[in-house]
Amino acid sequence: METNYLKRCLGDCLAQALAEVAKVRPSDPIEYLAHWLYHYRKTAKAREEERQEEIQLKAECGNSLRETEVTEMLTQEECQIPQRGEKYMSPTKKTVFLQESTKPLAKEALKQASLPGASRVVPGEPQQTSEPSG
Repeated sequence: METNYLKRCLGDCLAQALAEVAKVRPSDPIEYLAHWLYHYRKTAKAREEERQEEIQLKAECGNSLRETEVTEMLTQEECQIPQRGEKYMSPTKKTVFLQESTKPLAKEALKQASLPGASRVVPGEPQQTSEPSG
């Protein structure tokens, strides 16, 4: 049961440490093993942090590339908008005719839409005065 725990938790680390102890044959093998395991943990932790930083840098680089692509697309679209606008902004005879032909309709609609008891004055038109009958 203890061997399963050691294999699961320490695995290759303990095997490497014991091989190092057997190769070096220090005067105090337990202290040497303790220092070796401590050093192994520090280096493994540093490697893991480096790996995490590398993953983060790759993700940031990918995001930066996508952001650059989107910025370039938006810049191209901004350049194209004035060109499109010039094509659509020049008034044609048809649009001028439509604008002129709708003015009388708008005035008529204003006359018909006024509420009872409200003033029937249409903005921009001369007022008609009715003479009192009497």
